[in-house]
Amino acid sequence: MTKIRAAVVGYGNIGRYTIEALEAAPDFEIAGIVRRNAADIPSELAGYKVVTSLKELENVNVAILATPTRKVEEYALQALAMGINTVDSFDIHTKIPALRATLAAAAVKAGRACIISAGWDPGTDSMVRAILEACAPKGLTYTNFGPGMSMGHSVAVKSIEGVEDALSMTIPTGEGVHRRMVYVQVKPGYDFEKIAAAVKADPYFASDETHVFQVDSVDAVKDMGHGVNLVRKGVSGKTQNQNFCFKMSINNPALTGQILVAAARAVVRQKPGCYTMIEIPPVDLLPGERNVWIGHIV
Repeated sequence: MTKIRAAVVGYGNIGRYTIEALEAAPDFEIAGIVRRNAADIPSELAGYKVVTSLKELENVNVAILATPTRKVEEYALQALAMGINTVDSFDIHTKIPALRATLAAAAVKAGRACIISAGWDPGTDSMVRAILEACAPKGLTYTNFGPGMSMGHSVAVKSIEGVEDALSMTIPTGEGVHRRMVYVQVKPGYDFEKIAAAVKADPYFASDETHVFQVDSVDAVKDMGHGVNLVRKGVSGKTQNQNFCFKMSINNPALTGQILVAAARAVVRQKPGCYTMIEIPPVDLLPGERNVWIGHIV
């Protein structure tokens, strides 16, 4: 079996768990890891090629972008221009259509494919929402996150000047409404109140009730657990009161890394273009032959 050669771009929480998922996958091999400081190689990466640019790696089929959301477009355009398929976990819901349009043009031009927002939300939860819309075309869906750590929100806070470390917790209050509890470790000499104001003004937080707290150590309060309770109540045909519920409790970056690897498998099976997870046949996320999965699952 010819294995898919994947490069992992970024080595934060998602990058680490993505590598674990690749190591466990039977149909992948790791072409290398791209990080800002290739001279600093952790012991767990000793057996891999660690570089500062995708250009330093050979025969890469897909680049898994384990980067902050706001860097995804930049890295994806670079990889596509090099003829490399990409997947990412871009998580700003309102900006997904614009990113899809931009990367679609670049992907078609390069003759490659990309899958964007391939995390669990947006991502696999989006697929669940699509299925429930098909089950009950009329109705309401509520996606209740947490309680748990939001990686995208935490990274957004860490990017604010004066922040040493940060943790953003998502607390569900019901019917798809959430409260953000942000814990900030401040660098010496910086004003916490200014940092708190910057957090609340950030687009990640501007539409939610947000509370910011200063702590001596973010590590002392950090827990990577997260989850979702996705509920739809609606109408099938003309029949009222159809109720559906999807619930999970997970390690946030571990699940994101696993879904990125599944999407990396799927992306090499697609025609040139840019796709979201609801556009991908679920069977393409799985290793091996379609007929085997049809016999096993259907």
